[in-house]
Amino acid sequence: MRIVRLANFVTTHSGGLRTALRQLGEGYQRAGHEAVLIVPGREASDTMTSQGRVITLASAPLPRTGGFRVMARRRQLTRLLDELEPDRIEVSDRATLRWTGRWARQRGVGSMMVSHESLAALLGVWGMPKRDSLADRLNLRTAETFDTIVCTTAFAAAEFRRLGVPNLVEVPLGVDLEAFHPSRADAAVRARYARPDELMVVFCSRLSAVKRPELAVDAVAALRTNKAPAVLVVAGDGARRAALAYRAARLPVRFAGHIADRAAVAALLASADVVVSPGPVETFGLAALEALACGTPVVVNETSALPEVVGDAGVAVPGTGEAFAEGVRVLMARPEAQRRAAARTRAEGFGWQQAVDGFLRAHGALPERSTAGAAVSRQRLRPAVPTLSTGGGVQGAAPAPNQ
Repeated sequence: MRIVRLANFVTTHSGGLRTALRQLGEGYQRAGHEAVLIVPGREASDTMTSQGRVITLASAPLPRTGGFRVMARRRQLTRLLDELEPDRIEVSDRATLRWTGRWARQRGVGSMMVSHESLAALLGVWGMPKRDSLADRLNLRTAETFDTIVCTTAFAAAEFRRLGVPNLVEVPLGVDLEAFHPSRADAAVRARYARPDELMVVFCSRLSAVKRPELAVDAVAALRTNKAPAVLVVAGDGARRAALAYRAARLPVRFAGHIADRAAVAALLASADVVVSPGPVETFGLAALEALACGTPVVVNETSALPEVVGDAGVAVPGTGEAFAEGVRVLMARPEAQRRAAARTRAEGFGWQQAVDGFLRAHGALPERSTAGAAVSRQRLRPAVPTLSTGGGVQGAAPAPNQ
């Protein structure tokens, strides 16, 4: 098959989506398919890479988005798609690229929309009124336009499932278990940011409002108020950088900036004591999974999809600095060997090959699994997750988002 993939809102700093696109493309190539990726960029280019052909269309940046670009010229993109003559298209943007589903249907081309986020949750973060009804209308249109809707978590799938969408498939993403490994821990990296007696907390993500980086700063402030010698390392860049620096002015917060080298990211995550992922609408959280693969436990926001991803290798808490501080304390109370082993074991259930196979099955490029196998895969994403109540106490298992 020639699988043409399209994605907007991809930048050099969009680590999770860029990583997923690369890993899936490389997997398609290994399986004998022809992968083509079309993305926006500063300049036009057309190159062959390990993930197949990558075509960049020159696109203007969107104001106030931290450098995101969108392929807005429909005629140009339509001509390109017609020239490529794909067997399937795979789209990773249901906001500005939904029209490509109609293009595919008119030409008899199979189509897939990958829903990387909960639309209702995003509309809530943006303060949109009547967000559930608006999300329902938009989601129904998307499901009607594309042959297949792929969600990477039950959290993302829930808003389609409640509408009874018949063409929904759930396929978890993966993590590079070799590149992200406990052996990547580096004493020199740790010494760069923290003393031996300090607690090293890491936030690794784009610095945008939707990621809530200020909660990581507030968590360290709460920890230090309670005499815990915590320091925060912020790995990432974005529109919230200046505001975050102002907020952290009197705290031991080290800004590492965007780290492009994946080996350096792995060394940082493996050298940390705890990683925090406070984004309230994260739908898979690749950075959190990479931390687990490095043997480092994670505190996540209970309203996101991450509780079902991290399972008992992490703690889910409400979206406040004090709650995240309590989550850090809960994890640090566990014996180090136990918490690090649990993190690595959890990550080992999310290899990229399983993700590639799942996407190819959704494309009709691999035989269907048995019903039993599918049930096992779905069950893996519905663990008993320790959560913290607003009052700070540890509660029992959280129900899966669609249960």
